Amino acid sequence: MKKIILFVFILTLQTISANNSADKKSTINSILFLGDSLTEGLGVNSTDAFPHLVESLIQKELQKNIKVINGGVSGSTTADGLDRLKWYLKRKPSIVFVTLGANDGLRGLNLKQSQKNLEEIIEHAQKADTKVMLASMLIPPNYGPQYAKQFKTMYENLKTKYNLKNTPFLLQNVAGKKELNQRDGIHPNEQGHKIIADTIFTFLKEHL
Repeated sequence: MKKIILFVFILTLQTISANNSADKKSTINSILFLGDSLTEGLGVNSTDAFPHLVESLIQKELQKNIKVINGGVSGSTTADGLDRLKWYLKRKPSIVFVTLGANDGLRGLNLKQSQKNLEEIIEHAQKADTKVMLASMLIPPNYGPQYAKQFKTMYENLKTKYNLKNTPFLLQNVAGKKELNQRDGIHPNEQGHKIIADTIFTFLKEHL
């Protein structure tokens, strides 16, 4: 009899745990992409930028009414990300997806300071009880192999320190491909944004 009672008790706990996990997923109502011109969609219509495309994929493929907030601002660096995050947190996003850092690298900024800036962004979002995800970035090797390595390591450090879920390189399968980028060779065109959206959606759907 005691064994039966114990079994029922354990089964009940497992059911409660499963329900709680389901509830956490079901409460996801919005995702904030905090980034720069890559996120904003410089040079393309806002509806062709990857955040909007990700929202469409979520609604179409997962049948979930999750709002995506495009928090990308052209020219943004990690230094101004925290102030914008504070403003966007008023909208209480369920997930903050950090896509900042590219401009820091392209400008050759001090990466110790860049990492500190990103840490402040992550910690502030987590204190607001918001789940944080990270898009890994890379810079071209012509900035010097040591600097490029340090830049890559910065994201690895953040992932480890804060136990974050992170995507592969944000511009994976897009960077360096003329047909997927605008004339500047940096910003994706409409086709490039579609590939980025597919990459992010494939990563995100496991967590929604």
